[in-house]
Amino acid sequence: MMLAEQTDGRPLLHQDRLFPSDPSQRAVARRIYAEIKDLPIVSPHGHTDPRWFADDEAFENPAQLFVTPDHYVFRMLYSQGISLESLGVPRRDGGSVESDPRKVWRLLAENYYLLRGTPSRLWLDHALSEVFGIHERLGPDTADPIYDRLQESLNKPEYRPRALFDRFKIEVLTTTESPLDPLSSHAKVRDSDWNGRMITAYRPDPVVDPDFEGFAGNVEQLGELCGEKITDWFGYLSALQQRRYFFAEMGATSTDHGHPTAATADLDPVTCQTLLDQALSGRITAEGAEQFRAQMLSEMARMSLDDGLVMQIHPGSFRNHNRQVLEDFGRDMGADIPSRTDYVRGLQPLLSRYGNEAHLNVILFTLDETSYSRELAPLAGHYPVLKLGPAWWFYDSPEGMLRYRRSVTETAGFYNTVGFNDDTRAFLSIPARHDVARRIDCAYLAELVCDHRLDEDEALEVAADLAYRLVKKAYRL
Repeated sequence: MMLAEQTDGRPLLHQDRLFPSDPSQRAVARRIYAEIKDLPIVSPHGHTDPRWFADDEAFENPAQLFVTPDHYVFRMLYSQGISLESLGVPRRDGGSVESDPRKVWRLLAENYYLLRGTPSRLWLDHALSEVFGIHERLGPDTADPIYDRLQESLNKPEYRPRALFDRFKIEVLTTTESPLDPLSSHAKVRDSDWNGRMITAYRPDPVVDPDFEGFAGNVEQLGELCGEKITDWFGYLSALQQRRYFFAEMGATSTDHGHPTAATADLDPVTCQTLLDQALSGRITAEGAEQFRAQMLSEMARMSLDDGLVMQIHPGSFRNHNRQVLEDFGRDMGADIPSRTDYVRGLQPLLSRYGNEAHLNVILFTLDETSYSRELAPLAGHYPVLKLGPAWWFYDSPEGMLRYRRSVTETAGFYNTVGFNDDTRAFLSIPARHDVARRIDCAYLAELVCDHRLDEDEALEVAADLAYRLVKKAYRL
């Protein structure tokens, strides 16, 4: 079956997508974008699988590339009553799920209309058009021919992970691993003859959050890995620091902390030992677990002063809200929900101790948009250690990015932000996400130029900073 042409003759992606509808602003946005659209991609935080680049094996099929691993995609389908099993998402118990990738792809195609108006639609259309040269809209009538075209491409060497990495002009790509990870894929890449730069980020949640599944066993494994007595508070801290040194030796420049809140603490060692004892024995209360996590954020800031790793704090997500999905499929299955977050009071203990340090970088993210202008921009506009991460997760979207710029720029400026990071598990969405961010920033800057709040030469400089230079500086890349 041949792919049908669009009936109206329009390309899948319009050249002026996301630019202002006002002709004057659109013209300025075009000029700015033309200067920065081809800058290299710096991806300082994400969750792509490092084995892809270590082994450099062909992606198996379109469903495993676009659907099964991408909770942005299957979350929307699940909300409409489509089971995760029918989308090929593996069950924890090894139970039966759809194993025919073509059927999974057809199910996406039949329900592609559900993604209208979402960033996922933009990202998928970008991948189909820009990466695979497919300019027809995905739908029931085009599902099979598009699948065949994709499969044909995936069988070619130029569509293997390393080749795509180079084609996407990725200068550096960061994955995210637990302190318990041996980083064998990173070692394999480091020892190969490939010149692509893939580094790791230190994500200690499994061994610093008493509510994380298997916490006591994880900490015991940490102690065995480091030869430390982890039942002792200072031995426990020493083990965490050891792993940070190892991650830094393997190229890491940052840590990442996905705590439920932004609470920090400055507790005495006796209290810390008591909390550790309670956490390891499983007797810790909800209040005690929050105190423990709060103290660990402060400890991580202290360690960052020692080893130079940039600290990222990603609070405000009620993770795994759907308990049945957690039990059946595990973590990170699209059931995380934003929640309110108090940064002003939560961060004060950490900032009282470290907020004025010249050599500490702390990057704050939020899923509570109401905190941008009220809390985050004023905090970052004052404390030298703080920078604002970009619009994140649910708000990694055109409207979310615009709200972010409008909320924080007047108080924090552009230079207390850190550019863009894609924070994705879906490899092919990386160039799409960066392109969306660059277009939205150009649209916002064009508005400032046309309102005579910024000269165009300044806007060009800011655009390059937002797309490339700020992220390299903030993450010490």
